[in-house]
Amino acid sequence: MQCKQLISVFIISLLVFANTIYSQDNHTKLWYNHPADATAKDTSDGWINDPEWLKALPVGNGFIGAMVFGDVNKERLQLNEKSLWSGSPDDNDNPDASQYLDSIRQLLFEGKYKEATALTDKTQICKGAGSGHGNGATVPYGCYQTLGDLWLDFNTNAPYSKYYRELDLINGIALTRYQQNNIEFTREVFASYPDKALVMHISANKLKSISFTLTVNRPERFKTIATNNRIVMSGTLSNGKGGDGMQYKLYAVPVLEGGTMKQSGNKLIISNANAVTIIITAATNYRLHYPDYFNNQFEKELNVTTAHAVKTSYNILKERHIKDFSSYMKRSVLQFTNTTNENLPTDKLLEKNEQTKNELNLYALYYQFGRYVLLSSSRQGSLPANLQGIWTNKIQTPWNCDYHTDINVQMNYWPSEVTNLSECQLQLVDLIESLVKPGTRTASIQYKMHGWCVHPITNVWGYTAPGEEPSWGLHVGATAWICQHLWEHFAFTLDTNYLRKVYPILQQACDFYFDWLVKDPNTGKLVSGPAASPENTFVAPDGSVGSISMGPSHDQEVIRDIFNNTLQAAQVLGIKNDDAFIQRLQQTNNLLATPGIGKDGRLMEWAQEFKEIEPHHRHVSHLFALYPGDEITLDKTPLLAAAAKKSLEARGDDGTGWSLAWKINFWARLHDGDHALKLLNRLLNPVQASGVAMNNAGGTYQNLFCAHPPFQLDGNFGATAGIAEMLLQSEEDYIELLPALPANWKDGNVSGLCARSGFVIDMSWKDNKLVKATLISKKGGACSIRYGEKEISLKTRPGQQYDISSLSE
Repeated sequence: MQCKQLISVFIISLLVFANTIYSQDNHTKLWYNHPADATAKDTSDGWINDPEWLKALPVGNGFIGAMVFGDVNKERLQLNEKSLWSGSPDDNDNPDASQYLDSIRQLLFEGKYKEATALTDKTQICKGAGSGHGNGATVPYGCYQTLGDLWLDFNTNAPYSKYYRELDLINGIALTRYQQNNIEFTREVFASYPDKALVMHISANKLKSISFTLTVNRPERFKTIATNNRIVMSGTLSNGKGGDGMQYKLYAVPVLEGGTMKQSGNKLIISNANAVTIIITAATNYRLHYPDYFNNQFEKELNVTTAHAVKTSYNILKERHIKDFSSYMKRSVLQFTNTTNENLPTDKLLEKNEQTKNELNLYALYYQFGRYVLLSSSRQGSLPANLQGIWTNKIQTPWNCDYHTDINVQMNYWPSEVTNLSECQLQLVDLIESLVKPGTRTASIQYKMHGWCVHPITNVWGYTAPGEEPSWGLHVGATAWICQHLWEHFAFTLDTNYLRKVYPILQQACDFYFDWLVKDPNTGKLVSGPAASPENTFVAPDGSVGSISMGPSHDQEVIRDIFNNTLQAAQVLGIKNDDAFIQRLQQTNNLLATPGIGKDGRLMEWAQEFKEIEPHHRHVSHLFALYPGDEITLDKTPLLAAAAKKSLEARGDDGTGWSLAWKINFWARLHDGDHALKLLNRLLNPVQASGVAMNNAGGTYQNLFCAHPPFQLDGNFGATAGIAEMLLQSEEDYIELLPALPANWKDGNVSGLCARSGFVIDMSWKDNKLVKATLISKKGGACSIRYGEKEISLKTRPGQQYDISSLSE
């Protein structure tokens, strides 16, 4: 009897342990009990996503990425190389634009909006084809493109069972497992940053069980050969001018354990292997270097990378990858402790949350997934994450899959500092640095002004000119907005060597705004214009419909932001107030017009109370000062915060994916966690739409990719930042714990959230109340920490940890 009881206790203990493991995995693994269909044909329309592709799982190392379908009889790895762009450097600066600026401004000040709009539309545009209206694959602007596909045909249609696939967010490994013909097969795929290679490992629990045909292709412009026990794919893209552009090369090298391999045309045939490791490496002849952008040594470098990876055992490749990847992912973990042990597949978890609006494990999983895709698409030495991070299966990608600087690329990096992935931000810094020289040319030729500027779009070729239409393309506020990230990296790290490096970029951007700003004859204040409030339109006093005005709130806010940040940077670097540049900066900043509050209590989007054409427009650009800016806060500016809240209420809770993500952050800054959670749940609605929808179709696909639609990754990044913002804020001169905790998030803990000035916070809460918190000071210095009505002040030392749980008492 005692023996039976002990056995029963042992079995129960095992079940409890298993459930605990499942519960832990709920917030660190995506998993499914069905594959994505690798045989489904992609549509050639670049603006329509492919449903099965949106079920595949992403891996990446910042340079090379893959979408892993996990199909059984025919597997597909859709491949990307981050720098693979069509197009080439081009001259798009319009030398005729500047002569019309004064006339346009005068017309706007006189209230002649119809005439001003007509003249702006005609003159304040780029020269040439620009972005090709978002279809730039065959013009010089170019577009980001798929590298192609790696196919494994297992030459069978036998049934299978016990299917399982997952994406481990901590270790960065996509796993597929199933049984077929009484044999268990396992595949693992990861993108190694240490070895700069995509690695696939196929194994089975029975010897000589692995046989398949390996091929590689892409939709166009490629040549594939099988030689020297490897597949080589190479090609040249269009430069957009009728000639050859970027060159690329890919190797796929199978390393066999047992079995045989033979070449057959452009295929490799593997037979009766015990295990196979496939090393995939790729490179282009691109480098981020204005004005030439080309690396003539890329093939030699690729050969070295490939040889090194091929001669390294799979176990070592995997060990190095896990050590590297998990060291970042483990820095910050969010968990909810009042969850059930129900372990649903991720697609079913999304469906359940649509009904319950309270699947806590999904929120934690989504937070970690956002960090995962940022780390996977932005690593040291790579280009920054683009509109789709690193993953696309198209030739013509939506909006060229470029860098939109009127919110999208900025949103990509909102979570980088606060969620403890600060190093990822540096890829955006590299891009900004590369734009200064071409942006200086644009400022000089397009506007006859000093300094440098960029408009709402840029690419890998240094495009800084306006777009083809002023309604969206005349956004000179983009320079200030993107430069916010230069300051934010310092604000979180206190790295003065870094700040000294980027200070001239801030200074030269300010130089441009010194020339650009003009005095409003009615108020005497300095205003920006002609300018749009991205990308909204209004009914002007003369009855015309337009988007161009003088002094829209967004421009005024982002320009003040860069002025304030540059003044702070100068103070940190010891630049004296009698410096001529600093004096001019202070004087100009003091004269800037500020946003007003309308008769209806809303924060005004334009300098006058115009009627919006789209009251629920996806952009909420006039609330930049609330988030990601810091000029509007509940403490400092309660009246403006109340006006911002009214604007949000009027704008509504629908939108594209990234718009919903932005609103999560707004409501978090307003300390309304329940409303922020409402928007997070709205964003997490499972969607099937894959074509373009610009209003209220945002949501989430099965693999957790954000739906604009079509797929855009910025919403993932923005919502991840929003979750962090609900738990920790530091934009004021104090750190605030749990400022916007939703009522439904009763019990939980989070580790590794970062606050400005080099502080890291771990904390836990129960029944919606803080119970424990610690602070690690990286750089030392004084800080204040607030929770509810309580506040404590500390003088910290570098590297020391402090228990701040007294705030909970």
